[in-house]
Amino acid sequence: MVPGLPLRLSVGRVSRMAMALRGRFEEVASSSEDFTDPRYYPPRGDEAERVLRYFFFMVAIDHRTSRFRPFEGRVGGELYHGADLLYRLGALKYSEDPEFFSPEIMARISEGEVAEWLRTESGETIWDPGVRAELLRDAGMKLLKFFGGSVSKLIEAAESYIRHPTGHGLGSLFKVFKAYSDPVEKKLFLFVKFVRRRGLIRLADPENLEVPVDNHLTRVALRLGLVEPSGWLMRKILSGARFTDAEDVELRIAVRRAYKYAARVSGIEPDRLDDFLWIFGRRYCTREGPVCERAGSCPLSSVCPSYGRASGITEHYYVDTFYY
Repeated sequence: MVPGLPLRLSVGRVSRMAMALRGRFEEVASSSEDFTDPRYYPPRGDEAERVLRYFFFMVAIDHRTSRFRPFEGRVGGELYHGADLLYRLGALKYSEDPEFFSPEIMARISEGEVAEWLRTESGETIWDPGVRAELLRDAGMKLLKFFGGSVSKLIEAAESYIRHPTGHGLGSLFKVFKAYSDPVEKKLFLFVKFVRRRGLIRLADPENLEVPVDNHLTRVALRLGLVEPSGWLMRKILSGARFTDAEDVELRIAVRRAYKYAARVSGIEPDRLDDFLWIFGRRYCTREGPVCERAGSCPLSSVCPSYGRASGITEHYYVDTFYY
């Protein structure tokens, strides 16, 4: 049981999922990328600090992109959706002016500027430009104040540790930024995944890597039965009742723990496991209409207790947040 909540971690189901993934190691490995696709990220060979700043500020605003209607639209004639659209617009701005992602500009960016930037050709704007502008200003001002405006110096201050023995690893230092203050550290581990894969950090303690737990990964864990809420907590999920802050954190911590164990059993590093699970959640185990309930083949059908009825479990209701 998870302390404080009727929530159990199913070691058996985690192990079965991990072994299923171990048997598909090549497929999982092929899900990984180096984050150099110029449609979404700075191209290869760009100056390291510029690339670090791009990821630092983009991840700061990488949370739910839609609330009342989908965030989707065309950029350069191609249709993008959700996080793909967010990073497409980020990369487009970077290609026009890499210095846009300087801490000086971020420290004074306005809601109007964010709304203008994160807008499609048809005029579709991301749903909370004011919140994202606030997060960017906070990140820019504090990067200037504490680290001389340099993400490289921030990483150096942590000595490339996630959990430094003295307490000054990335996990602690990133907490100064409002965008990265999430107790489950989704944005921190997403940033680490990006820059590690780009070769911009060599972690001193890779054993402390975790998956960045977003809504896709939480939904997948619930459907696979990796974590098992019982009693009133499951009733809240099924009825769509709002989770409290504490309930959300404890659920996601349990999900993170489950995936860490799965990574250990499967031999797949948490950040690469995350690549597979994120694509799996978007392509197969979607919120509405998962493939197991229509024509299609689910790669984890053999270990999923919700197979054929997955839409009965969607996501716990917790949307008023900039964490995920």
